[in-house]
Amino acid sequence: MSEISRSSRTERSRQLLLDWMRFFFEPLRRFFDLEEKLHLLRYSIRWILLSIVVGIPVGLASSFFLYSLDLMTKTREAFPFLILLLPAAGAAVAYLYHRWGSSVERGNNLILEEIHDPKKVIPLRMAPLVLAGTLLTHLFGGSAGREGTAVQMGASIADQLTPFLRFKAEDRRLILIAGMSAGFASVFGTPLAGAVFGLEVYFLGRVEYRAILPSFASAVVAHLAALAVGTPHTHYHVDHAPLMDGWLALYAFAAGICFGLAGWFFASLTHQIKKLMGRYITNPPLRAAIGGLIVVAGVGLLGTDYIGLGIPVILKSFEQELPPLAFLAKTVFTAVTLGSGFRGGEVTPLFFIGSTLGNALSSVLPLPMDLLAAMGFVAVFAGAANTPLACTLMAVELFGAEAGLYAGLASVAAYVFSGHSGIYASQIVIEAKGSRYKHEAGHSLSQIGQRFRSKKNQ
Repeated sequence: MSEISRSSRTERSRQLLLDWMRFFFEPLRRFFDLEEKLHLLRYSIRWILLSIVVGIPVGLASSFFLYSLDLMTKTREAFPFLILLLPAAGAAVAYLYHRWGSSVERGNNLILEEIHDPKKVIPLRMAPLVLAGTLLTHLFGGSAGREGTAVQMGASIADQLTPFLRFKAEDRRLILIAGMSAGFASVFGTPLAGAVFGLEVYFLGRVEYRAILPSFASAVVAHLAALAVGTPHTHYHVDHAPLMDGWLALYAFAAGICFGLAGWFFASLTHQIKKLMGRYITNPPLRAAIGGLIVVAGVGLLGTDYIGLGIPVILKSFEQELPPLAFLAKTVFTAVTLGSGFRGGEVTPLFFIGSTLGNALSSVLPLPMDLLAAMGFVAVFAGAANTPLACTLMAVELFGAEAGLYAGLASVAAYVFSGHSGIYASQIVIEAKGSRYKHEAGHSLSQIGQRFRSKKNQ
């Protein structure tokens, strides 16, 4: 028995020694696994080079777009009578898309659909069409933004690599994400937010880390390319964000709920106007002309504060008290503009809606006006686009880390309370907002909306 016992102890000691050796030397063995390291090196070099190829032209295209947009805005301001030609401009934009752009008229939603299920290369004509449509919209006084244009230009430019490099479906998804990130980063001057926007926007409830290198690399390259040619970006300033405590966190969350509801209302109103006008006015140029007439009438009643990008009013919202319903006026102006067939993005109008709503909330919440404007600036966008992480990073990049904490909390609240809706109808829900709605997983926002309306009508 003693011999067996000694043998057993020896075997256990030997096994323990082997276990300890594996514990110490396995990391070294994996570190010197040259095959794995060479594979990762090749992968990194490939996608960094592709990101450079994508990022430089997208950054330069965004720069050209921003310079052109600034020229259109100054021209409109110098010749106020141009607003009277908005109906004709809308008809021209709608005709351009009806005649040459039927395959790309779905814009950002087309890109998201191709990311979900890659089928056909996005035609390069998406870029000049959306550029021309957006510039005409702004020249004659439509209320629209610039993100949609930059993202569509970025994705369409990036996707032209697909036939030349014979991308498989997975690589094509990554190059489309890279193009979206590059466009967003370069048009707003926020590379971190742009990178995460590209990762976050096409799924609701999940971030795909497979695309993290292409997304970040292309966003940084495009941002640097835009800066290299002196691209102008608007700068915002928050004087001071107080040290957060429990009550201030509660106020920030309450503000976020308001911002989320504003984002939900904007998205719902825009979709509803588009649906109703499409049902009752089947001719696209006529539809856009009628939308232009409505905007012109609104300018006659309320003035020109609510057309174009609205950057001057956004800047004022950080500094002085504004009309409490300014956010609602911009919501209606933009929903009519985009819902009737004009081109442009939704994001800058969402910045306007959020900052002016934050300005209004400063009269009831004990938070600084500029901080609330900054919180609303990103949080309404977070609720409408379902991108709380990108919006939190945007707040840090634009307003600083102290304000970013408040903006991040407000963005999360806005994301939750905007519900299963958004400006991008092709977003697919991976993880629903709350376990009660887990049956919505796997459906797009448009499908969820259709199911809700059908239940309501039963």
